Amino acid sequence: MKISEIKEILDAEVIFGQEFLNRETTSAFGSDMMSDVLAFAREKSVLLTGLVNPQAIRTALMLDMPCVVFVRAKKLTDEVVALAKESGIAVLSTKFRMFETCGKLYAKGLKGSGEVND
Repeated sequence: MKISEIKEILDAEVIFGQEFLNRETTSAFGSDMMSDVLAFAREKSVLLTGLVNPQAIRTALMLDMPCVVFVRAKKLTDEVVALAKESGIAVLSTKFRMFETCGKLYAKGLKGSGEVND
């Protein structure tokens, strides 16, 4: 799925990365705990989070994620946007809560990123 499709599905605002909307992804991972993202997410997934600080962008960078979607219409600091620009990561913001955001993308065919091994 292209980031542009994610933008449309989530009625999201592009905060940064209009030029990256043609990038593709096959999965998404939703969490506010970056340790869980690092432990369980696949590379090149889209990160869905409500954690509005530089750690979200740094985590996405470590996993070569093309895009971070901030849920709940979170407002980003200039520091977060600057780090996204420096890292070449598209940043979107949606009004939907995490549960709705994940559900909407899953319903449109985007798969989850990673499974918990019990």
